[in-house]
Amino acid sequence: MDISNWDSVLQFTSGANMEFGLQDHDFPEQSTSSTPNLQVPTPPHSTDGGSPICDDPSDNNVLVSISTTFYPGANLHSLPPDLALLSTDSVFFYVHSHIILAASDNKFLSLIPTSSSKEQSSNMVIHVPELSPVLNIILHIIYNISCSHYSPSFETLSDAVHRLPSYGIDPKSCITPRTPIHALLLSHAPLCPLDVYTLAAKYDLYDLAVPTSSHLLSFQLSTLTDETAEAIGPKYLRRMFFLHIGRSDALKRILLQPPHPHAPTPWCDFADQKNLTRAWALASAYLAWDARPDVSTGFLEAALTPLVEHLSCDLCKQGLKDRIKNLIVQWSVVKRTI
Repeated sequence: MDISNWDSVLQFTSGANMEFGLQDHDFPEQSTSSTPNLQVPTPPHSTDGGSPICDDPSDNNVLVSISTTFYPGANLHSLPPDLALLSTDSVFFYVHSHIILAASDNKFLSLIPTSSSKEQSSNMVIHVPELSPVLNIILHIIYNISCSHYSPSFETLSDAVHRLPSYGIDPKSCITPRTPIHALLLSHAPLCPLDVYTLAAKYDLYDLAVPTSSHLLSFQLSTLTDETAEAIGPKYLRRMFFLHIGRSDALKRILLQPPHPHAPTPWCDFADQKNLTRAWALASAYLAWDARPDVSTGFLEAALTPLVEHLSCDLCKQGLKDRIKNLIVQWSVVKRTI
């Protein structure tokens, strides 16, 4: 980055001293005199929070922690940033006040004034009561840019989403299928489906809850805690229960119909074909007894195909194979999501 891009950073420093934690205080004027003890800070590599962590400064250096995405020279908008947000762990985020105010209906927790003069607003540092990893994600959501390269944990993502309403931002309006945050949350569904589903249910994120629900088919509903059930709410809890119950009932209905009998032959009449019907009834009863919503088509095929080996009639064998194939097709089209 060009050294000139860090001029605004130096506005926060005077000599080797810096003040953090004050809300709505102005940038000090940049000194025109030479300051041999002051060096232009260069942010280290980013961490999970999206902001560098500086080493302990020496006596002759002033190091400033600045977001690697929201820094003074970032080309996030045609206009330069006019506002600096300071997290509780002393990381600066340079943003555009009009973008923040447009996304928030409470002036970003009433931290951003709207009646300030242009000169005041361009020299303002606002302390935000959030750690840099959470604030970093909130700002990425506001700017609608991806933060996946920081590889934030789901806990950090969840904390950021939970904090959005506090800053006057509606999660339902900003977490939609075509947004980067939606894709990032959905990427965690295979590993923590219940947590993602609970988050989606809490803020009525239907487009996130639907694909996540397919990863809950193996979840044992009996292990659902009262706390989680309350967090999910009756609307999405009902949908999840109906998904499980509906698929289990559908599997039982599909298994109920035995293979179609063929026309009697000299070596296999209707009485002989009853053996196949009884064998199918026993196998299907075994499967229906523990009809889980996550039963795979491969499991069904593996459980029913061995019946063919006990048949001597080629027509019965073909009829059984056709019935198994039809069952697999029927089960594969049963709805897997809420």
